[in-house]
Amino acid sequence: MDKRDYYEVMGLSKDATADDIKKAYRQLAKKYHPDLHPGDKECEEKFKELNEANEILSDPDKRAKYDQFGHAAFDPSSGAGAGGGASGFEGFSGGFGGFDDIIGSIFSGFGFGGGSGSQRRNASMKGEDIRLYVDLTLEEAAFGCHKDINVTKTLPCDQCAGTGSKSKTKAKCANCGGTGYQRRVTNSFLGQMVREVPCDNCGGKGFTITDPCGACSGRGIVRKTVKVSADFPKGINEGQSLKKSGQGNVGINGGQNGDLYLSVRIKPNSQFTRKDFDIYQTIYLTYPQLVLGTVVKVAGLDQMFDVKIPEGTPSGKEFRIAGRGVPVLNSKNQRGDMYVTVQVVIPSKLNDSQKAILREFDDATDRILSTDKQADPKKGFFGKFKK
Repeated sequence: MDKRDYYEVMGLSKDATADDIKKAYRQLAKKYHPDLHPGDKECEEKFKELNEANEILSDPDKRAKYDQFGHAAFDPSSGAGAGGGASGFEGFSGGFGGFDDIIGSIFSGFGFGGGSGSQRRNASMKGEDIRLYVDLTLEEAAFGCHKDINVTKTLPCDQCAGTGSKSKTKAKCANCGGTGYQRRVTNSFLGQMVREVPCDNCGGKGFTITDPCGACSGRGIVRKTVKVSADFPKGINEGQSLKKSGQGNVGINGGQNGDLYLSVRIKPNSQFTRKDFDIYQTIYLTYPQLVLGTVVKVAGLDQMFDVKIPEGTPSGKEFRIAGRGVPVLNSKNQRGDMYVTVQVVIPSKLNDSQKAILREFDDATDRILSTDKQADPKKGFFGKFKK
């Protein structure tokens, strides 16, 4: 059967670029891969045909010969330009050579064989990030603070300078030539399948150590607890995090270190409740103070304030003191507000003299109170002192 034109097989024009060829191959390889179409002979044939076309067109030398002589360039019986290694598709690996590097990234999620270069064990990788929780007082979170925090993380071994070797030297693996992987060829009904697997000798690292460091057991890294300084900005709140770049676990094979995230937890405060940048507190006053009015000293986060209580203030009334809350994060001078709620103090124990005074007051105001639709003088504050 006559072979189809390789450009036709891949759906390309003859002026296709190397990137065009690579893109077309990825798309069609995923479309016709036999593992996605078990038992489909047509897909098997198209997949073999695709790999054959890709093997020629992705190689500049082979593509030039194909453009000049067509299929005859690789037909040993024709003698047309089929010199040296071109005979019989040498290096084509039975129709699947070079497929490992591409198909590994396409089908890794489907569980098919083959590992991509990005997964090799000797590749540089960023170290793992670390997240710790730091407890701050309300005042520390409001006005900012400096903390020295103990962080346990991986670091390069001091004894071997991170090499894992007593002599601080690594030998290139003789088995894989320092690549960290080996190619394995397996036979299948489609031909030969080539896979990359971690090197048996070096475990995929690309090097071997003959004199392991005793301090790190040849790993090159150790786990230590170190102090990390952190400056928390004013206005930081519960659940927010401070990032310390490069303060996480050490990178692998020369990769950059991970990051450290310090998540804030604010300790409960006996006086204030915080909501965003506002703070809330409750103060307790006597009945005469609410009725007659007064001026009381109220503590804020950083200073005392005079709060005027007008005559006839009801219990539960809330007063707003603007700009005396928590400093706004990343703002120069802006602050939230402070809210003060007043509650009346009900005495639990009175002597006879105090009770008599209250009854006298209640009798004197009974007529006024009885006209108040919101209050029943017999059931109100003084009702319980009635005989």
